[in-house]
Amino acid sequence: MVLASRANEASAMEGFNKGGLVSEARTGKRFPLELPIKIHGEDQGSVTGNMSAAGVYIRGNPALDIGSSVEFEIALPQELTGANEKVIVQCKGRVVRKDAAGEGGEAPGVACVIDTYDFVRQP
Repeated sequence: MVLASRANEASAMEGFNKGGLVSEARTGKRFPLELPIKIHGEDQGSVTGNMSAAGVYIRGNPALDIGSSVEFEIALPQELTGANEKVIVQCKGRVVRKDAAGEGGEAPGVACVIDTYDFVRQP
């Protein structure tokens, strides 16, 4: 059952939609959360690097290209939300940046803009 939905929040997306390029003047607070992320149609094992209301950075080895659409699910733990159970967030977005593995051993990653998301109640 879908509890809430947001689509195309202009104010949150403003910094990400200028000519299809990512602006370095980010809009909104980023939270450094490392949570498992399930990317539809991709291998599993990726995690979030950080998240905001407008986007997510995915670490791992997702075979996603810049400009491609992506659908994914993130399970927010009870400790984070204060809910009685984990909260599943289903997202649709697109890849705006792809990074190679870092010198410090960081996994490669992709930055994604979130176009829509839904909070889903678990049965």
